[in-house]
Amino acid sequence: MVHSMHQFSVPVYVRVLRNLRAVLETGEKFAAEKGIAPEVLLATRLIPDMLPLVKQVQIATDMAKNSCARLTATEPLPFPDDEKSFAELYARIDRCIDYIEGFAPEQFEASFSRPITFKTRTGDLNFDGYGYLTSYVLPNLFFHASIAYAILRVAGAPLGKNDFLGGAGR
Repeated sequence: MVHSMHQFSVPVYVRVLRNLRAVLETGEKFAAEKGIAPEVLLATRLIPDMLPLVKQVQIATDMAKNSCARLTATEPLPFPDDEKSFAELYARIDRCIDYIEGFAPEQFEASFSRPITFKTRTGDLNFDGYGYLTSYVLPNLFFHASIAYAILRVAGAPLGKNDFLGGAGR
């Protein structure tokens, strides 16, 4: 059985993002029950030099949407990073899922060896499509989703490993 780049990207992204949304919902409920202002929780960091919860979610969604665009040689859909509430983060995640689910498997056909170059704050990065997906996008997506989970968990939200993994239902 031959698997496509689409199969190894879009369904994985959707699952991670749906699980992330559920983790955020648990965090929001926890904050409300404990009287923690949502903006405080959204600004929480694991340690001072790490990005806050809101930025972890923004980067996770950016990884998913930008990689679909790059792998299919299309222009990434811009998302402004202006979310200030859980509701706005949910809307961002939902918009991202809708966007990436709109990519057809056929659009990924030439992506395995497609050259991908983009700028980061540390310089240009160069990959073929397979390397980009496996050594950059997937690790980053899981990292930022994990950090968002960890921020909420350290804050006291009642989360466990199965919340991060999403169980069989998501």
